[in-house]
Amino acid sequence: MRRSASLLLLSLGFATPIFAQNKPTTTPDPLITQMVQDISEKNLRDDIDKLVSFGTRHTLSDTKSKKRGIGAARSWVESEFRKYSKASGGRLKVEQDTFTIKPDGRRIDRPVVMANVMATLPGTDPTDKRVFIVSGHIDSRVTDVMNATADAPGANDDGSGTVAVMELARVMSRQQFPATIIFVAVQGEEQGLYGSTHLAKRAKKEGWNLVAMLNNDIMGNSSGHDPEIKDDKRLRVFSEGVPATETADEARVRRTLSSENDSPSRNLARYTRLACQQYVPGHEVVLEYRPDRFLRGGDHTPFNQQGFTAVRFSEMNEDFRHQHQDLRQENGTEYGDYAKFMDFPYLRRNTGVNLATLASLALAPAAPENVGVLTANLTNRTELKWEAPKAGEKPAGYYVLMRETSAPEWQQKFFVTDTKADLPHSKDNYIFGVVSLDAEGHESLPIIPKPVR
Repeated sequence: MRRSASLLLLSLGFATPIFAQNKPTTTPDPLITQMVQDISEKNLRDDIDKLVSFGTRHTLSDTKSKKRGIGAARSWVESEFRKYSKASGGRLKVEQDTFTIKPDGRRIDRPVVMANVMATLPGTDPTDKRVFIVSGHIDSRVTDVMNATADAPGANDDGSGTVAVMELARVMSRQQFPATIIFVAVQGEEQGLYGSTHLAKRAKKEGWNLVAMLNNDIMGNSSGHDPEIKDDKRLRVFSEGVPATETADEARVRRTLSSENDSPSRNLARYTRLACQQYVPGHEVVLEYRPDRFLRGGDHTPFNQQGFTAVRFSEMNEDFRHQHQDLRQENGTEYGDYAKFMDFPYLRRNTGVNLATLASLALAPAAPENVGVLTANLTNRTELKWEAPKAGEKPAGYYVLMRETSAPEWQQKFFVTDTKADLPHSKDNYIFGVVSLDAEGHESLPIIPKPVR
């Protein structure tokens, strides 16, 4: 696949042959390009207006009314998903996954039946069990997190993430992917990440092969405040460094290799940056090397806590006058999360980054398995070995990625067809990763090698 200028594609002489004429393409996939172009700014705007029309989407608000409250909002998102399902020939499976939360002494004051609105696009390859999730949270709030009756438009927080997920479902359900994609509007984020926690625990309990989760939260406004900043060309992606579920043995290896910057979630973040460069020209993903904004959290957090690879997308500069605010005028300033404060061309591009990432991952083969770096020989070379993925499409080949230990992003890549590589570069001086790819150039997430003898 075509990458930034800093990625130099090299073909080295290995013990086994490399592709020549059959080398995978390095040009963007026209299908993904077309899907990104099919994202509709008008749909995003219209869907935001509809979400705002429900008055409030507070988790504790009305569930019986057809016009106001969280219940009406959930039903409408479900109805839209069902329209997309019909257009897909019924392949998109739609449901409200309900669950009950007991009073927690904090932000839930009575038993509450919540629901995540889900649309699942099953993979076309029965042997490919991989799952990818993209989410936004449907609930909204004002200044008092327990105020369930006041109008809470929630246009940007997190109408932006919700409508992005809806538009992704509309566009991507027209196509076929070997792996499964789940589009979900989760509930209860503002009250304590309840919807995402329920879904993450469900995925863990049911043994989903969840490869990546993309959380979209507050990603539709390009103007920040205090100080005043306008930035409609960049999108932040947050990722954890040390995995939340790291074992003692894994911690020992991490400390030995100083690999804090190569968690699965961090490499997913790098992947989103490359997808943006290839399919959303003029836009940029900014890698934020922390799990979320300073001392804050989001719906990717429960997935990290269950051991899954997950990241958060968020706009570059937030405007807190239009987030978690009672609707009011104060000293000549208007407060409230209204659609008029959003930037819809910016939201469209951010949605495109999601699509490019999801589509590239879901079309790619599964990642290589048991990737190791041989340590028995004292040499200035690097010997790597791995196994082909056991399920799904057989890779057309592999890229070995390489960067200096001080470099934040991959700098070079080497193409091989075997499941081993012998590189004239010292393992002492570089960090390596291995990805699977198909003949069209779709790449899996990279796997960082572990020391083996």
